[in-house]
Amino acid sequence: MILRRKIYDKLLEWKNESKGKKALMVEGARRIGKSTVCEEFGKNEYDSYIIIDFAKKDKEVESYFEKYMNDLDTFFMLLQTHFSTKFVERKTLIIFDEVQMFPQARASIKYLVADGRYDYIETGSLISIRENVKNIVIPSEERHINMYPLDFEEFAIALNQELLIEYIKKCFDKKEPLERSMHNQAMLLFNQYMLVGGMPMSVIAFIESKKDFSQADKEKRDILKLYREDIMKIGAKYRSKVLSIYDQIPGFLSQHEKRVVFKQIKDGSQADQYEETFFWLSDSMISNECFLCNDPNVGLSLNETRSYVKCYMGDTGLLVSHAFDENELLENEVYKQILEGKLEINEGMLYENVIAQMLVANGHKLYFYTHYNEDKHRNDMEIDFIISNNSKLKYKMFPIEVKSGKRYSTKSLNNFMEKYKKRIGESYIIHPKNLVIKDGIICIPPYMTIML
Repeated sequence: MILRRKIYDKLLEWKNESKGKKALMVEGARRIGKSTVCEEFGKNEYDSYIIIDFAKKDKEVESYFEKYMNDLDTFFMLLQTHFSTKFVERKTLIIFDEVQMFPQARASIKYLVADGRYDYIETGSLISIRENVKNIVIPSEERHINMYPLDFEEFAIALNQELLIEYIKKCFDKKEPLERSMHNQAMLLFNQYMLVGGMPMSVIAFIESKKDFSQADKEKRDILKLYREDIMKIGAKYRSKVLSIYDQIPGFLSQHEKRVVFKQIKDGSQADQYEETFFWLSDSMISNECFLCNDPNVGLSLNETRSYVKCYMGDTGLLVSHAFDENELLENEVYKQILEGKLEINEGMLYENVIAQMLVANGHKLYFYTHYNEDKHRNDMEIDFIISNNSKLKYKMFPIEVKSGKRYSTKSLNNFMEKYKKRIGESYIIHPKNLVIKDGIICIPPYMTIML
């Protein structure tokens, strides 16, 4: 089963714009479908294509890169013979899959692109990890693109709900609620997305099993096991810290503030001791980081405080399987409670994680805001996410509060709006109810996050 992915259009855009002058690097977490979409692209858009899978460690192919970069005619002749594929000038795609496993192939991109005969796509997980690039010059002839798990829109299309997505977009543009039964249908679909997530094999298992969550869960547990094995391969100096944070992500997110409290990991721990840890988890795209920004202004990253961080799972379906073992999911009727919107334990954790995932898929970096009141000795303002329009001339920010329940206070957001009113474009609350605008706040259901 081939899933429709939005990144396909970006691959087409690259092909038409670069015309062989740049290779494309597709980066993303393991098992999100990079190889599948690139192979489908090669099949549909070129006369011929080959995939060189460097995870297979084919010594013969690797030797071509070592011996023949100064003799590309021989290099291409050997590749054509090895893969039994005829290359056609300007009409053949060569895919370097898992290129981080053989850095020399990545270094060769400079010469292959300059040669100009064929197009090149590289795919990789953990591409920027220092161990994988320390001995090569990173080619400037690369264009980078990030790939993520299926977003809600892609998930809906996989379940033949394209018309519902079009209706959701239309209602958001008009700032009007969905018809009640359609809202209920959209919420049911969204809750399925939270449980299944966007890892392609999990989505395919869910669809092919006629919506059996336990079949999707098996696929997710295989991926979580793979991630753990990846962590066990990294440098010993920070392996245990990465593993510790990875294992505790559900615990951090189940707390009220949801941020990582370093002293709870180990007595005396400080944020700077875990810098490499978060670098690894975010760079591998296993997690999405969200940093504190206590003076939100032009360029949120200029005012970020890295000692205060929230660490979300890159895929919420994986978070569900990471947080509950198989027996807990069934015995506590987690599937049923989430589908009916009645999960009390950890519901906020899942809601906030899935909104973070959707914002990242839309190209946003994640920031949150808190304000500590000295008189009250507590935080009196907490904003879950702040995104911006990235404009340097007409900068506006958009605060977002995530509410998993139907009853909630808007006090924090009201105070934030008052304090920073000149910098704010629009303010949003994401809640399980239908769209409504009140007191200058646009309250939207979570499935409309795709429009932010």
